[in-house]
Amino acid sequence: MKYLILNPFFKIAAVMVINRGIALKLTLLILTSVTLIFIVIFGYNYIVSRQIIIKTAEENARNLARATVNRIDTVLRSVEKIPQNLASFMEYFFYEGGQIIDLVGSVVENNPEIYGSTIAFEPYSYDKNALFFAPYYYRNKDKIEFAYIPYEYFYWDWYQIPKQLDRPTWSEPYFDEGAGNIIMSTYSVPFYRTMLGKRQMMGIVTADISLSWLQEIIASIKIARTGYGFLISKNGTFVTHPDSGIIMNETIFSVAEALGNTEMRELGREMIKGKSGFVPFTSFAAGEKCWMVYAPLPSTGWTFAALFPQDELMEDITHLNHIVLSLGIAGFIFLLSVIIVIAGSITRPLRALSKASEVIATGNLDVELPVINTRDEVRKLADSFSYMKTSLNQYIKELTETTAARERIESELQIARDIQMGILPKVFPPFPSRTEFDIYAVLEPAKEVGGDLYDFFFLDNENLCIAVGDVSGKGVPASLFMAITMTLIKAKATRDLPIGEVLSMVNDNLSQDNPSLMFVTLFFSIFNIRTGELEYCNGGHNPPYLIRSNGNIEPLESTSGIALGVMEDFTYESRKIVLQKGDTVFLYTDGVTEAMNERDELFSEQRLEKEIARLREKPLKEITSGLMEEISTFCSGTTQTDDITMMILKFFGK
Repeated sequence: MKYLILNPFFKIAAVMVINRGIALKLTLLILTSVTLIFIVIFGYNYIVSRQIIIKTAEENARNLARATVNRIDTVLRSVEKIPQNLASFMEYFFYEGGQIIDLVGSVVENNPEIYGSTIAFEPYSYDKNALFFAPYYYRNKDKIEFAYIPYEYFYWDWYQIPKQLDRPTWSEPYFDEGAGNIIMSTYSVPFYRTMLGKRQMMGIVTADISLSWLQEIIASIKIARTGYGFLISKNGTFVTHPDSGIIMNETIFSVAEALGNTEMRELGREMIKGKSGFVPFTSFAAGEKCWMVYAPLPSTGWTFAALFPQDELMEDITHLNHIVLSLGIAGFIFLLSVIIVIAGSITRPLRALSKASEVIATGNLDVELPVINTRDEVRKLADSFSYMKTSLNQYIKELTETTAARERIESELQIARDIQMGILPKVFPPFPSRTEFDIYAVLEPAKEVGGDLYDFFFLDNENLCIAVGDVSGKGVPASLFMAITMTLIKAKATRDLPIGEVLSMVNDNLSQDNPSLMFVTLFFSIFNIRTGELEYCNGGHNPPYLIRSNGNIEPLESTSGIALGVMEDFTYESRKIVLQKGDTVFLYTDGVTEAMNERDELFSEQRLEKEIARLREKPLKEITSGLMEEISTFCSGTTQTDDITMMILKFFGK
């Protein structure tokens, strides 16, 4: 009975749609059902609900960021005023030693937000018989204690940077070993006095804040169940984070490098530039998709960020999606029934086109397409197939040309690698007639071209210039920066200039017009092959190892230099050591110690020292090949992610 009732309807519908377009057929039969499904599912659920939640989340996130930044910055601004006022007093009033100590003590005692404070004088400026004078008061639990800073503080960043910049500044977080003995940041204000009509710097007034205070503020922020906040310094170092293991040990750039996440690296650059925003982000701690809000602290240049887990904030809309999904399934079942009714009228020509497309898929583009006599969309589809045949022929031709171009680029990259390796000394022994010493070096780039460098050349008959460096980044940009650095070193190196001044000139050249913010860590030295004297400067590079003839292995003392290309007008200091007969110096880049295995373990300095001790009596080439073999074994199953460079210098004497 039901069939008899519906059958006339279908006959009438069939008559109405004969020789009509497919759009009209579908419109008459399924427009109402399709419109209802999409309005209910997508219009109500996705567009409205999701946008409201995202907008609310962004407003709350920005309000949280502003409130937290204002809270922290208010305290930091109040801290800044204290050493600023104290520096002003020191410029116009002369105090005795006891008065200075009492003044520093009152600053710490009356300002609970300050962990410690000192007035650090320039060498011999307080007392002509005393190299340094820096009375220091700091908090130790519930007590305020006093000590004189026992180290040569004028080489530390909190003293050197404001001195060089000639203005107050916040230091990068550091561990103040020997004085405060905690992780802190220091606000340093230089003060001056007019001596014989000339304004001279007399010292630095400081106020220290404990990073545990900032950690408590950030940790108090609660976002849903698993959201959290963190703070990075103006160089990208993690100042606070729920994972205590990365605080002061990692930067947002090192994490991005380890994860191979270019978006995180670009985001880190935006953050250290002092910008703010609200962006999608994947938590590297838990791997969850989040929204991240970030905003700068005006006083320090640091950046606060907070993560809002998307899954937790979208729980309500997820539940609604389940309901909508059920409605959608019911709707699509109804839609399927409607489509089955009209499928027969349009499938025959489509099947013919389908068979023709299968032949085309095998590569036969000369197949004859079926003739479609109707005037609907199937006819247009047949015309599209004809056009597709022509387009595929053209595409295959263009693909052949593109493949050839790609092969040409790969060939050019190989040539670039050969050129890069060609500018490095690679003939060993390089000076067969020199019996006073031996030298050997090896470089293994991680990509076709890399950013590591090494070089050695004689300045005169007995002074050998040695350099080993590591450019930030990888690939062609790093290789170009590496070539520029090597060129500048050879151009500036001369016995008429101190090596610290040579490094300063190279640094100034690299820092100017450096929009990509690339930098290079560099160990630069001059070795006298007759006396064994080694004068060196370390620009932020891994400290080389000194291997004594008796088997003792120790790193060379730091010269507190920063990487080249970071900041202009930086003064580099040098140190000198004298090699004894049989002593060896081992230089390397961080690709050695930071080589990582499948368990994300680093090769490490400890393992390197152990292997050096094991191989130290072998010839220089066997030492480097043995280390390379050990690194390869350690990293078995993983891809090399950083360039590896090693250089060994052994002194035989006359």
